[in-house]
Amino acid sequence: MKSTMSRVAVAVSVVVTLGLTAACGGGGEDKADTKPSAAEDAKNGEGGAGKAALTEAQLKEAALAKGDVKGYKIADMPADDMPAETVPAQPAACQPLANMFFFTSDPQAKARAGRTVTSEDALSASVISLALAAHEQGDAEKVMADLRKATESCDGYEHVGNKYSGIEALTAPEQGDEAVAYKMKGDIEGAEIPMSFTVVRSGSTLIGFYSMNMLDADKAEVPDAILDAQVAKLEKVAG
Repeated sequence: MKSTMSRVAVAVSVVVTLGLTAACGGGGEDKADTKPSAAEDAKNGEGGAGKAALTEAQLKEAALAKGDVKGYKIADMPADDMPAETVPAQPAACQPLANMFFFTSDPQAKARAGRTVTSEDALSASVISLALAAHEQGDAEKVMADLRKATESCDGYEHVGNKYSGIEALTAPEQGDEAVAYKMKGDIEGAEIPMSFTVVRSGSTLIGFYSMNMLDADKAEVPDAILDAQVAKLEKVAG
């Protein structure tokens, strides 16, 4: 898939620019965690329907933009990196993880807004992407539950011709109503790339964060500054 290669191309170009040799390693925690949703009952409201999906206009307003985070350049994500349809993965138990690589999901989002994030530090080898997905709250909760289960039961999978392994649940940040975090390695066109994902649910909206680093697996993580700023901006818009 073209979007897979575009991400790898960016990562490789970063390494070439730095003039370093790509290398992989291990890192991170080994246990998933979720923030207790103390306010969830109140958010669900009468009948437990939960918050309705944000509109496309609200989602675009809530997504990070140029100048929102000091030290980072933020731009719209290329359309190729956010395909509309999911593609089957093998085994099927890993499908939620395969979906999140392209910021897709089942159930599908009603609207999405993607961003690429680049450090202004010329020595940074990280490639970071994020996407906001508008759901009905019940659908958002299902996507999170499926992701959490997949991080615990999936050892590795194949997807659009590439292999992914070393899947480990990480300690999730205390953001939003709940969060899931995990890491893995991707064998993509012969390049072994450490990558990590953090997915936060705030009401009915999901925020997927993705980071990879071909030089240092310990740095294949989502910077706190990016995560904090995006969650705060979404919560301000969603009210």
